Amino acid sequence: MKRTLKGIRGLVMAFVAASLSVSCGKRGDVVATDLGDAGYELTREDWFRATRANDVAAMKRFVSGDFDPSQPDGAGNTALHAAAEAGAIEAADYLLNRGISIDVPGAAERTPLMAAVVSDQTAMVAWLLRQGADPRAKDHEGFSPLLLAVREGKTGPVEEIAPYDRDSLDSALLLAAMLGETAVIDALTNYGASVYARMEDGRTPLMLAAENGHTESVELLMDIGASRFTTDNQGRSAAQIALENEEGEIAALLSREPRPDELALDSPSDVAESMAAYVAAAANETPEAAEKMIAQTDDGQITSDVGERAATLSRSPVTSLDGETVSDPIVSRSPASAERAAPRTSPSAALPPLIMRHYREREIPLVVRSVEDEVATVRLQGAPDREVQVREGETIPGTQLVVVKVLRRMESSKVSLGESVEVSVMEVRDSTTGETREWIAGMPASAHDPVALVEDATTGRRYLAAPGQDFRSSDGTRYTVTDVRPNQLVIENADTGAVETLPLRGPRG
Repeated sequence: MKRTLKGIRGLVMAFVAASLSVSCGKRGDVVATDLGDAGYELTREDWFRATRANDVAAMKRFVSGDFDPSQPDGAGNTALHAAAEAGAIEAADYLLNRGISIDVPGAAERTPLMAAVVSDQTAMVAWLLRQGADPRAKDHEGFSPLLLAVREGKTGPVEEIAPYDRDSLDSALLLAAMLGETAVIDALTNYGASVYARMEDGRTPLMLAAENGHTESVELLMDIGASRFTTDNQGRSAAQIALENEEGEIAALLSREPRPDELALDSPSDVAESMAAYVAAAANETPEAAEKMIAQTDDGQITSDVGERAATLSRSPVTSLDGETVSDPIVSRSPASAERAAPRTSPSAALPPLIMRHYREREIPLVVRSVEDEVATVRLQGAPDREVQVREGETIPGTQLVVVKVLRRMESSKVSLGESVEVSVMEVRDSTTGETREWIAGMPASAHDPVALVEDATTGRRYLAAPGQDFRSSDGTRYTVTDVRPNQLVIENADTGAVETLPLRGPRG
């Protein structure tokens, strides 16, 4: 009896095994047949072909046939890379749901996001970022997605990645200027890259574009505020660098005689209006809307369209701004970016009441060389440069600038590392605008203090801010602007002493 039961048990197991074998064989046959009907074979090559075609139905048949969706192709790329290259969003979504890592490295250690960038798949770049793709990953050459987009001249991907990788914007702009990618330069500056960025040797984007013969990029950079009078660590201007590299046409463009407005001192209202116009144009706002953002009253204060007193270049007034915090650090309330979706990985965090939209400093094309008694020696930049000597009460030749005072005094600064040193000073007055400035010998002469155009995070109204400016948020908290830099605004909470740093986000950032 025991032998009989044992024999029966063996027969049952054999029958089950045979049945499973037949079943699996039939399933494989069914999968192969279904794939054949769809135009595919159960091979790695056709798996990638189905992925690129965004054929999710076929991809599901592959997986049901025990196909491993994570296996790479011959180059080391996964199906997610293939989907990214092809802009196949539905296929990419299916692969993520199957457990493929969004930042899986492929050939040359590039992620799917990088693959989408190189293939100029703008919609896919935006989608991957929203799913949490790492915008700061590096390939084997050390290129991030943003720098890859710049190198490849892909303006669409640049615009999508820029708000996610603000720390790299200036480096990206320097690269774009070097390569002459004019459209990319425009996109980067709209999202907060600074035309005042510098290489370690002091070269600016304008110098790099001039050095490499990119006339269109040179013209754009000057249009958006780059100074042709700035010098690098060797004292060379962009024009001199262009000449050294036999770019005569660009050197001539950069060396033209200064216009009268380039030799004038700017009033707060002039600065505010020009900055507001730039931001409005970059944000695709109507001229009517731009005019309402910042207006000037008879007393010279800069105010908003509802009469609130806004920040000015003076240090005294306390300004009341209707600034409330917002939860999304990526989405601004400006018209051009109000519909931009936030990335899934963005933390919910309160922002200070202001958004930095633009920065400006303007150099005058002259340098105070020295001061002796009541005479100042001044070098005027032009074609060619020339030196003149002027006394108190005289007008600097070719300008509307009157020398008010020439003197020496003791002064400490960042340049002298806080030590008190003697400096030569020349005070001038613009006979047309009435504005005055003090210029120190050996230092660049400026038309106004460094200023930022800031925006109320809730209302969208814009204001001018300079170091020392006070303002209040809607909850009554008082802040002081402690520093205005090319890529950030530093403000201090007057009640707690806490310091907040607001990055330059640009007109569309």
